Amino acid sequence: MSIAERLIQEDIRRGRQVPRRSGGNPDHEVLIIGAGFAGMGAAIELLSRGIKSFSIIERADDVGGTWRDNRYPGVAVDITSFVYSYSFEQDPNWSRIFAPGNELQSYARRVASKYGLYPYMRFGVSVDRAEFDEDAHLWRVTTDKGVVTARHLVSATGGLISPKLPDIEGIEDFQGERMHTARWDHSVDLTGKRVAVIGTGATAVQLIPEIAPKVAHLDVYQRTPIWVLKKPDARLPGWLHTVFRWSGLAQKGVRATTDVLTEALMIVSAVYYKRVPWLVRWAERAGVENIRDQLPDNPELWDKLTPRYGFGCKRPTFSNEYFRTFARDNVDLVTTPIQRITAKGIETTDGVEHEIDVLILATGYKVFEKDNLPSYQVVGRKGIDLGEFWEQNRYQAYEGLTVPGYPNFYIMLGPYALTGSSYFKMVEGNAIHLARCIEAARERDATLVEVRQDVHDRYFVDIQRRQQGTVFLNHNCGASNSYYFDRHGDAPMLRPSTSLEMLWRAKHLPMDHYRFERATAHNQAGHEAVQD
Repeated sequence: MSIAERLIQEDIRRGRQVPRRSGGNPDHEVLIIGAGFAGMGAAIELLSRGIKSFSIIERADDVGGTWRDNRYPGVAVDITSFVYSYSFEQDPNWSRIFAPGNELQSYARRVASKYGLYPYMRFGVSVDRAEFDEDAHLWRVTTDKGVVTARHLVSATGGLISPKLPDIEGIEDFQGERMHTARWDHSVDLTGKRVAVIGTGATAVQLIPEIAPKVAHLDVYQRTPIWVLKKPDARLPGWLHTVFRWSGLAQKGVRATTDVLTEALMIVSAVYYKRVPWLVRWAERAGVENIRDQLPDNPELWDKLTPRYGFGCKRPTFSNEYFRTFARDNVDLVTTPIQRITAKGIETTDGVEHEIDVLILATGYKVFEKDNLPSYQVVGRKGIDLGEFWEQNRYQAYEGLTVPGYPNFYIMLGPYALTGSSYFKMVEGNAIHLARCIEAARERDATLVEVRQDVHDRYFVDIQRRQQGTVFLNHNCGASNSYYFDRHGDAPMLRPSTSLEMLWRAKHLPMDHYRFERATAHNQAGHEAVQD
């Protein structure tokens, strides 16, 4: 029995709406790929509008996405938990202002259960390819369990899912234990071991203070330092949990306050850099003070740990312990470039071989790369591969969600989708946008929805114009080695706007920005369509 047949039988058993499969009718009206917060957010929005003929497929065995996969010591949110959650589903029970990762995973499970998403989910299904059928106006999705079809396809695979290995000679030759932070191996005991960490991004900032006290020696290999501000973290007392449980308004007030502060620090300083350069300078001073407060009387480390690029060029983070870790006798910050990895350790360009027992790669993820966004092949009109299209034409998507030539396709984390504050705002905005498109197709009895080329092009021109005033193109960002940037020199990770503007546009953008078609019986056999 194919995956499509199994999905339909399950839908029938649960009494859900099932489209008829005659002519060009698909197995599902909507197929969502990914059961992380993006996929769940899209599903909840569809359900709120009475759209129930959908299914969610997930390659892993549980919800949660990056919070399911990332289990390294010290993993936690890097903005406050009040903001890093759905606006419509606040959790009154966070243990800390910056919640640990296991609480985010538990939150994902509670949301999936509360909103009745589990019956729509199929775990252990990996997607290899999705191809648009121009005649039948549907997507044919090839998985490791068979082929399933859908009228609308929502890609919610996220950006932080495919670990990126460093391009260093000999990495496969190392004979000790090796792991990437995204695939942490808890069976490896670091106690008393000689350990090396390659990378000093946000993950390393959380990890290094956690493992330093237990290892015999720790070498931290830094290519580019990171801006780190003081972390206003604290354990939340029980009485506050009680207040939040009894008064949703109180928690909304705390969320609104921290939201404004996060927006100012993460968005306004970067997006409106030319208008408010003083805000960036303030953040940079705060970052330098954090280094010096944690490492008093150590100018040599100050120099090594101070970024030479502007605040906001790559995602900053927060920590009260990271810098002081380098004052420990068993920790060395290595800034000499790596020459190669050997069987016994790491050789730097000065000819020194640093012998180690465990190699930890905190080297981030593939984000804007052809084989990762999304993590499967997408083929649109005229057989054009989406990854190839972006490689040749620069990363672009209308409102960070839809691309001309790829009808009925919505990519939750598309180019210029994130605003830089809370991931959840992007999720909610794009979920509203795609649900409006599907509703509009239903109202018009249309089988195809595609963003107009002229609308898309005007939007992309505006995005490029706005970027000229951001920190990305004005503050020595070329020295940051940031994953915000692609090979074209663009910064497609972040949308140059506030989250308030993004949400307003998602709710109010005119549906005539899209063109709608409905397939006739002849069209489904390969003939003409009627256009609205």
